[in-house]
Order: sequence, then structure tokens, then C-alpha cells
Amino acid sequence: MNINHSFYQLTPDSILNALESLGYETTGRFYPLNSVENRVYDIETSNAGRIVVKFYRPGKWTYDEILEEHRFLLELSLEEIPVLTPITLEGKTLFEWSGIYFAIWPLRKGRIVEEIAGGDLERVGALLGRVHAVGKKLGSIHRPTLDIPSYGLKSLNFILEKGLIPNKTLEERYRITALRSFEIFESLVKEYQIPFQRIHGDCHKGNLLVSSEGYSLLDFDDFLVGPIVQDFWMLLPLGESDRKKDVFDFLQGYTMFAEFDEHWLQLVEPLRIIRYIHYAAWIAKRWEDPSFPSLFPHFGTEEYWLKETLDLESAKKDLEEQSIEVSNQNDIEPEMTNKDFFWDWEN
Repeated sequence: MNINHSFYQLTPDSILNALESLGYETTGRFYPLNSVENRVYDIETSNAGRIVVKFYRPGKWTYDEILEEHRFLLELSLEEIPVLTPITLEGKTLFEWSGIYFAIWPLRKGRIVEEIAGGDLERVGALLGRVHAVGKKLGSIHRPTLDIPSYGLKSLNFILEKGLIPNKTLEERYRITALRSFEIFESLVKEYQIPFQRIHGDCHKGNLLVSSEGYSLLDFDDFLVGPIVQDFWMLLPLGESDRKKDVFDFLQGYTMFAEFDEHWLQLVEPLRIIRYIHYAAWIAKRWEDPSFPSLFPHFGTEEYWLKETLDLESAKKDLEEQSIEVSNQNDIEPEMTNKDFFWDWEN
């Protein structure tokens, strides 16, 4: 049987057999957890309590890429950063059943974060700052890089080569908007020498868990090398003028542990555009998975691609206006103060 079909048709028996092969005594109770990309289950055992097992989607990550995710989590845990590390059995954290990789995790109780406000903004900022401080220490050997060739062009070319956009006029608008946005992304990275390092990669509120012990950061499945603001923009109301204090509070916590330059925030809009394109290609690549047509019923329709194109064009317009605004600000000479005239002026 095709390995993908084995993944799509994981049965309760095969899931429990995989765990029992490692010495777990399952009670038969298990609950599917919310995950589109992988198959994740909360399983009760009589000899280890409740655990979580995650079956990785075949073809997304290699064995070495998954192990690098696990090692990064261990690095973070050794610094007492609240993340979940996979359970180690006989020196291993990654196992295989019927050709499918899987890992086992402790069950951590808590609630998903609906909104981050007040003092929590600084706490979450500090948590992410600590993650990035560790991420900066070493490079990556096997994980991908969030750059234009790997994430932008690869996804765009897939969409165009497969002819996924039925309307050719719409397809051309989509292509032109994407390519122009990619150019701006690369020019910003070059102009401000924006560093790339190991980051979470998919840092949104759904991957934060809060309990009496505080915040934990979950699901490093998309861990990669990229600009740190990739981990900001899905968490924060960036661009909303009435919520600037929220961003300030978050950065107060973040900068206690990690370096930050406000110029780096200019990558937010191009990163948003890259994600739009990457996400559309991601859905298309998984369309044979029986769960996807029901999860994304409008995908592939002209209405879907019209909305995607309009979203891209709107984001690109914001990006170009941002670039003009920054250019104008750079042309303004700063007003001179007493510090410019008196070398020992302190007030």
C-alpha cells in the first residue's frame, strides 16, 4: 500500500499497536487532537498515564529534519524554557511504524490563548525572546530557510505550473503581485542586513498554551531558519495604529533577552504575502488527503483565487506605501538638540 494511503487510513488498532510495540500498555481510550498536517492523538495507558502520539505526514520531513526539531526542543528545555520535548525511549525520540515516523510527548494541560493583552504581552514577548536567544546560538544543518527561492518562488511556480488558477487574467495579476513582493522582501533583507536564525516558524496564538504555571510554546513542526519577525506577525496586531502600545509591551519583554531592530518589522507585509502563497500551494499539494476537500471546500474555485489575488494586491499596496514612507523619513534630517553642541550634556 502507498505510504500516504497508510497515513490517511491510520486506524485505532494500528495506532495502539505502534505504542504497544514500545512497551506501552494502552487501555483502548484515545482522542484525536486538532491537527491538519499530522495525525495527533491523546492516548491513555495503564503504565504511563495519558500521553500524546504524533504521526508525521510522510514526505514533509526527513528523519534528520525531524531529529533536528527534537534537538532544538531539548536545547530550549535545558535553558528551562517552557516547551514540550518528546519522550526518550532507549536513547531515541523518533520511531517508525508501517513506514510512518512518529514521536511520543507528555500531555500538558492548559488552555489555548484567545487574546494576549495587558501584562501577558510582556510575558509572551519574554518567552519568545528566550526562544530566539537560544535559536541564535547555533545554525541549522537540515531544516529549510524561509527565503524567496525556498518558500516564495517554489510555491508560486507550483501554483503556476499546475495551472491551479483557472482565469488567465487573474493568474497574471497573481504572478506579477507575488514577484514584485518577493523583490521588495529581498531588497529589505539586503538594505537592513536582516539576520536569519532558527525560529519557531508558525508562531500563532493556537500554539500558545497557558496554565497556572504560565505560558508554554507548542508545535515546532515548522521550525526553520528565518527572520525573527516571522514569529511576531501572527501573534501581534502589527499595523494597527490603535494597538501600538500592545506591540511596545511585547517588545519590552522580548528585548530583555534578544536583540531587536525596528527596521526588521518592515518584513511583516512581505512575509504575510509569502505565507498566502505558500499556504495555497500547501493545500494543493495535500488535496489527495481525504480530509482536505472537506476542510477547504472553496479551494481552487475562481472565487477563491479572486479573493487570494485581491488579498495579495492589498498587502503589496500596503508594502509599497510603507517603503515610500520609510524612504521619506530617511530623507528628513533629525532636529539638532543640546547633545549635538555639548558633549557632556545629560538631560
